[in-house]
Amino acid sequence: MDSIDLKILALLQKDATLSIAAIGEQVGLSQTPCWKRIQRLEADGVIDRRVAVLDPVKLGLGLTVFVSIETADHSKDWLERFADRISAMPEVLEFYRMAGDVDYMLRVVVADMAAYDTFYKNLIATLPLKNVTSRFAMEKVKSTTALPLPVPPPRGRSEPRLAVVGE
Repeated sequence: MDSIDLKILALLQKDATLSIAAIGEQVGLSQTPCWKRIQRLEADGVIDRRVAVLDPVKLGLGLTVFVSIETADHSKDWLERFADRISAMPEVLEFYRMAGDVDYMLRVVVADMAAYDTFYKNLIATLPLKNVTSRFAMEKVKSTTALPLPVPPPRGRSEPRLAVVGE
């Protein structure tokens, strides 16, 4: 992956609806080589998918909850069953297996406290859990889907640094 690929990725992270011509113009390529690079980045799995980012509040999903889960069972079988059940819950946007004092962390988005209570009851009915702790977001201070991309080091410097969007 070279600096042109990274520039293309930065542009697509900011606005995936840009035309190939617009992207090519901004990175110094004609349409065909630009499109071939994007196709390669998709084939290599660097570009996972292109989606529309929706506003949860405008969709009536104004409550974000971070749910910490502890379990007494750490077997592979239990994790597979738990992961299948949690992954099937549409309210769960992110699901992580953690290191530290909790075993799993979920980011859940629901309409309100009543909707969360319904979700919680479904969650605790999935499999035996040792402890479930819910933390309610009061305000979203920052939210982005853009990953910090490395930029090639300047000549004479050996370590890459992170790109700043708009550089």
